[in-house]
Amino acid sequence: MPEISIRGQRMPESPIRKLAPYADIAKKKGHKVYHLNIGQPDIKSPEIAINAIKNIDLTIIEYGPSAGYESYRRKLADFYTKQDVKVSFEDIMITTGGSEALLFALGSIMDPGDEVIIPEPFYANYSAFSEESSAKVVPVISNIESGFTLPTIEEFEKAITPKSKAILICNPNNPTGYLYSESEINQLGELVKKHDLFLIADEVYREFIYDERDQHFSVMNLKGIEQNVIMIDSVSKRYSMCGARIGCMVTKNRQVIAAAMKFAQARLCPPTIEQIACEAAIDTPQSYFDEVIVEYKERRDTLISELNKIEGVVVKTPKAAFYCIAQLPVDNTDDFAQWLLESYDSNGETVMVAPAAGFYSTPNVGLNQVRIAYVLKKEDLIRAVQILKDAIQVYNSEKNQLVLKSTVN
Repeated sequence: MPEISIRGQRMPESPIRKLAPYADIAKKKGHKVYHLNIGQPDIKSPEIAINAIKNIDLTIIEYGPSAGYESYRRKLADFYTKQDVKVSFEDIMITTGGSEALLFALGSIMDPGDEVIIPEPFYANYSAFSEESSAKVVPVISNIESGFTLPTIEEFEKAITPKSKAILICNPNNPTGYLYSESEINQLGELVKKHDLFLIADEVYREFIYDERDQHFSVMNLKGIEQNVIMIDSVSKRYSMCGARIGCMVTKNRQVIAAAMKFAQARLCPPTIEQIACEAAIDTPQSYFDEVIVEYKERRDTLISELNKIEGVVVKTPKAAFYCIAQLPVDNTDDFAQWLLESYDSNGETVMVAPAAGFYSTPNVGLNQVRIAYVLKKEDLIRAVQILKDAIQVYNSEKNQLVLKSTVN
């Protein structure tokens, strides 16, 4: 039988989705599964976007421009300018989700064997995108004790080699919920200027900041390194439109745009119908976002309060996005997460979490951590954490019994 490629073998599984078959089996048993594993908001998409789809008057759903419709790009440029990110529509390429924007960015700047430095834990698919681009991920570790602040510049310096081509960050951060400060972003700016690297920033959670004293600072506002900077964005979380699969790559570097255009032409164009909805969504009233932020802040506070009631759990209050990393009093969360779905229920209910080891590229790190997405209503979060608390006790008791039996034997 022919063999699959080495790249295919090396592609990492998603820690967010790899347990989905076990969740499906649990549901077939009649169990309710509380999904804390995936960042799928239950917030309604803006009515203005839904109506734009309902009112489409097309006789042909035709190909669009490879870079996306100019009307949408112009409107998006105005949107960013109002957020003090001054760009033109020519700096923007519309993509099939933020994922494709990252693939285009890495494909345009990385040669086989080049290195991309990423603070870890990081969004798990960064490893997959790097593998697809034949690039090597070089992690710089942050830790739960500090709340996952940016690693020191000295640690970044140690990671830089002649093969280093870019630093990639997610701000606000998925999976940790950390928000990098303006000072931290400026430090990275100085570093990429010193070593002539690219700085790629995934800023898809820019709206989800919960404390008034905290502000998002975009890499597009760094001075003197405009040619080094690439911003990634998406409508998925901003408008609760994950299934629309529309994102964008933003950069003032014309060579990067030109190279990315070749990738864009190869896939023809981003989706037509979804761009119409996303263009309309830009007119979503501020009241929509105000309500969403209030809701997520309450969910965040509820989740952290409930987690802190579990003995042995370590968790820091996230500043932004809608995720946190929690350290659980179990030895291996991969095993625990599968056991939750396969072997445990509380009155016909169980919980699905994302094992955090998959958000690290350093081996044997994060083995007792999980990423939790607080995208459920508060009542469901309280119930889910109660199930988690009870499950931890049962799981550890079963493990201890197995150890005792093996010792006796």
